[in-house]
Amino acid sequence: MDDMLLMIPGPTSVAPRVLKAMSKNIVNHRSAIFGEILKESSEMMADVFKTDNPAYILTGSGTAAMEAAMANILNRDDKILNVVGGKFGQRFSQIVDAFEGQSKVLDVEWGTGVNPKDIKEILDDDDQIKAISLVHNETSTGVANPIKEIGKIMKNYDALYVVDTVSSLAGDDVEVDKYGIDICVTGSQKCIAAPPGMAAITLSEDAWKVVENTESKTYYLNLKKIRKSGNSNPPETPYTPSVSLMYAMNEALKIIMEEGLDNRILRHKLAAKATRNAINALGLELFPDEDVSSTTVTAVRMPEGISDKQLRGTMRNKYNVELAGGQDHLKGNIFRIGHMGNTTQTELITAISSLEMTMYELGLDVELGSGVASIQKTYLNQ
Repeated sequence: MDDMLLMIPGPTSVAPRVLKAMSKNIVNHRSAIFGEILKESSEMMADVFKTDNPAYILTGSGTAAMEAAMANILNRDDKILNVVGGKFGQRFSQIVDAFEGQSKVLDVEWGTGVNPKDIKEILDDDDQIKAISLVHNETSTGVANPIKEIGKIMKNYDALYVVDTVSSLAGDDVEVDKYGIDICVTGSQKCIAAPPGMAAITLSEDAWKVVENTESKTYYLNLKKIRKSGNSNPPETPYTPSVSLMYAMNEALKIIMEEGLDNRILRHKLAAKATRNAINALGLELFPDEDVSSTTVTAVRMPEGISDKQLRGTMRNKYNVELAGGQDHLKGNIFRIGHMGNTTQTELITAISSLEMTMYELGLDVELGSGVASIQKTYLNQ
């Protein structure tokens, strides 16, 4: 297990110092000691979001933050425009249904990005839309949606702009205030490179006004309670948090601050470029077009005549490299290479070398070393 190289779109490998942080003894979660850790972590989290608004850290996966975003702005029958171009866009829509809202779906072909003009047209035609939800980085398809461009459009409408940056924050360009994002959510186990089980959320003043006028049906994820506790002195959470995971989150955020957020994003962009170059060098086909390809995960079409079990199974069982498969109707049709969190050229070279050997063993036409050489050249020419 310790030898397995995780090259999936989360959870990602965790730095030893983050794991070590989790081993510290538990403190009283209502104490000033924990309050200081929570305060420091929340402030760093706001810096990563690039917002002047407070950020709140939740015990729960990224889906908990997605649910908090929707559950706290939805009254029964409120209409939400959900952009659905993959599994996680679907999730937002399903959350709206669960809280008895009206989910108006903008279907986007899986493997393509949403056209901002389509969102504008819908908003022009329907002034009853209370908010739109959008997944920035759709890990199920390897597509990054144009959140900055959509933010420019949203400034002209009253609808709230809700963005899932679970698999992009700290790995791609996300500027909450500059892009006009009203509610932004993320998770711990992707680009932040902390263990799974923590999430974070930040809201604009306009979003808080909506929250104040919404009769939320969620108890644990009630943002009014979360804000009240988080703004107390010392800061607290309304219910018992995962103290050990908060230690880990704090340490992972410190690593981001030390590396520098902009440097970290550039590192992710370079890893994405190197991965795509390697895939092209191996004669494989990217699933999405390069102009919408993700900075944190690369989706690749499965070679013709090769099964998922053959390719990913060999990678896992023989070479100890774990790749991700396709989801839903893409299952068996694509595989996905995660390059987020702490990924460097070292991990990429190992993964692509193993992919080359797997392809060779499966009888595919591949020039051994071509993918690795492509990665090397990408990093040497940066």
